[in-house]
Amino acid sequence: KTVEALVAELKAKFCGTITLETDTIESAEEKDWVVNRFSQLQSQDASDSEKHRMAEILIKSQALDQYLAIKFPTLKRYGGEGAESLLVFVDQYLRSTSQSGVDEVMIGMPHRGRNNVLVSLLNFPIEVMLRKIKGLSEFPDEALSIATGDVLSHLSVSNDFKYEDGRKLHVNLIPNPSHLEAQVPVAIGKCRGRQQTLRDGDYSDGEATRGSKATCLLLHGDASFTGQGIIMEALNMSKLAHFDIGGSVHLIVNNQVGFTTPPHRGRSSPYTSDIGKMIGCPVIHVNGGEPEQVHRAAQLAVEYRHKYRKDIIIDLLCFRKWGHNEMDDPTMTQPVMYGVINNRHSIPDDYAGKLKDLNILTETQIESWKAEEISRFNDAFRMNESVEFPSYLAEGSNWGEMRLPSVQKVTTWDTGCHPDILRFVGAKSVAVPKDLVRFMNVSRIITRFHSDTRMTKLTSDGLIDWALAETLAFGSLIHQGYNIRLCGQDVGRGTFGHRHAMMVCQESGAVNIPLNELSEKCHLEVVNSLLSEEAVLAFEYGMSVEHPNRLVLWEAQFGDFFNGAQIIFDTFITTGEAKWLQQSGLVILLPHGYDGAGPEHSSCRIERFLQCTNTSDKIPYWHSNKSLSKKIDGVNMSVCHPTTSAQYFHLLRRQMLRNFRKPLIVASPKILLRLPAASSHIKEFESGTHFLPVIGDTSAQSPQTVKKVILCSGKHYYALEDQRKKLSQNDKDLKNVAIVRVEELCPFPTDALRQELARFPSAETFVWAQEEPRNMGPWSFVNPRF
Repeated sequence: KTVEALVAELKAKFCGTITLETDTIESAEEKDWVVNRFSQLQSQDASDSEKHRMAEILIKSQALDQYLAIKFPTLKRYGGEGAESLLVFVDQYLRSTSQSGVDEVMIGMPHRGRNNVLVSLLNFPIEVMLRKIKGLSEFPDEALSIATGDVLSHLSVSNDFKYEDGRKLHVNLIPNPSHLEAQVPVAIGKCRGRQQTLRDGDYSDGEATRGSKATCLLLHGDASFTGQGIIMEALNMSKLAHFDIGGSVHLIVNNQVGFTTPPHRGRSSPYTSDIGKMIGCPVIHVNGGEPEQVHRAAQLAVEYRHKYRKDIIIDLLCFRKWGHNEMDDPTMTQPVMYGVINNRHSIPDDYAGKLKDLNILTETQIESWKAEEISRFNDAFRMNESVEFPSYLAEGSNWGEMRLPSVQKVTTWDTGCHPDILRFVGAKSVAVPKDLVRFMNVSRIITRFHSDTRMTKLTSDGLIDWALAETLAFGSLIHQGYNIRLCGQDVGRGTFGHRHAMMVCQESGAVNIPLNELSEKCHLEVVNSLLSEEAVLAFEYGMSVEHPNRLVLWEAQFGDFFNGAQIIFDTFITTGEAKWLQQSGLVILLPHGYDGAGPEHSSCRIERFLQCTNTSDKIPYWHSNKSLSKKIDGVNMSVCHPTTSAQYFHLLRRQMLRNFRKPLIVASPKILLRLPAASSHIKEFESGTHFLPVIGDTSAQSPQTVKKVILCSGKHYYALEDQRKKLSQNDKDLKNVAIVRVEELCPFPTDALRQELARFPSAETFVWAQEEPRNMGPWSFVNPRF
């Protein structure tokens, strides 16, 4: 061929309505495969039946938007008009993924076009959507004591699909918050959790490759993909141990404007997909006005992900017919763009017209699809107020044994263990398997001060310190059939060098996790995470909501590091159950205490978490007996500041042994980790024991003579106790002073406090003591409750 002919051929292949970027792929073989497969797909025409299906999807999606616009003209629906081809992509992606042998798909997507995907593709009940639009709840009556619901564009669905070839696929579109892209690492984390449940990839019994049974599809907006830092963090996870799910497919719905911001003011790179170059993934750019090319892009994306188990990005160039929402006038800021948009046909009409001209489709078929949808919508409109909801936490699901927590009482759970189990777990926690002993030259410091000391404590009924208490909680839960995942920066040894959940060979660097010898089915996954808070915490939240029998913990290096993940706390952890009836038992460990580390590394800002709880400082109206407490199971999360290792042990076990799940915020210790006074006797861990929301003062020989009661929480108790001892040595008579510890701040332990304070009938002065300033710490929370 001549040079001119080759140039013309390359232009036809790569400079049309679809093209390819492969320049950052490091492997020449991989790059060649992508280019060759791209070329092959370009030479293959879709079948008439596939074209019919694409046209039907587009027409029905448009029918939904038009129906909602007529019935609810002031509704902000964030419709898919202008980007309808995303439905063609998602449909083909699901079909191709099913054909590749995958069983489950986790989808994370924002608001744009979400209703269309829900109703037109994922069989979301249109009657529930219309009910929601009318202002009624999307949840059954049994859940309304907990649920508030969320806006229309955040609805979710989980359904099974069976395709023409007989293959089945379960699809879960997870809920999303208003904070753009925050759902991305949540979806990836939930996918990783599903892989563990299905024993896929890293969790398989054999050599299964990651992503063989469960995978992830992520949809993005063009402005948010480059603008939100959580995307970079999530992409950075894609090839990291303990976060890798075998690749995700990223579809950027590029409507070429971010609210009112044009691309040249929203990013410094030529393409919205350019951030993906940091992980060397291929990018497909495709014109959303060409559904058949979008269909090919989906096929290539699935094949690439399946073959190489890596991420791939599709940049879907489209437009947004209306403003940011349907009530917004975009011509105020984009007059030229919307001059073009307002004078063009819709993508569904264009494509259907094209097929009609080719005698592949008839006007009758087009009109029948529209009529079919309108009839379905009208039927649903008439009956949506009498929807029969499936029971929440339905039997047969992973969450079938869970229940709605009570909003009228608190339950106490026996979280103790038989001492033989505790000693067995403790011994296992420092035992290196025989076949590894000669290879595991473990640090002498760890052997002397960790392993030997731990065994001495267990065999001589000594005091159990914080790290050993945690180990006993982990090991006993693994023994009972629960998986555990501990994640955070440097959690393997612990920020303060106290934990040593993993043994590291001093010669080879090989790692062994002793507790994983306890069970063949359940494991402790220790994850020394990347230096990220927001995406990592979101990932762990996703892991926690996938299955109730997985204890997931995220430990901040220092307590104040949580503020790098504030969006995840606000939109998922504190509100997820109320918005979506999505329970989570995620544990957040925030090292807290003024120990000379400076302004940042001292406070975990416990006051912020207390402010985010939904507990009331009033006796609820439905209590006829005013002595009843407002300490109820139904609060949105627990906030605790424990003072002893046994209390921490019981908190961790309570997370799994209750028949409901709640997030747990622990203001965890630093100096208490090794403080003998904070260690507990093994009897405090044994069967019949449980977490104590209040620890009373037993030092007062005659409670009737106590005149002053000091209340506090956490480490500050030991400072007060130390001061009391010093003053007593100086002949100060402090027998009339009691110190009471409030271990659980939310739910507030009203009844337990009443019972403890009743022991001191002569008390006249009550003091709340804390090391934080008055505008920080628990004071503003506890004050109105006293």
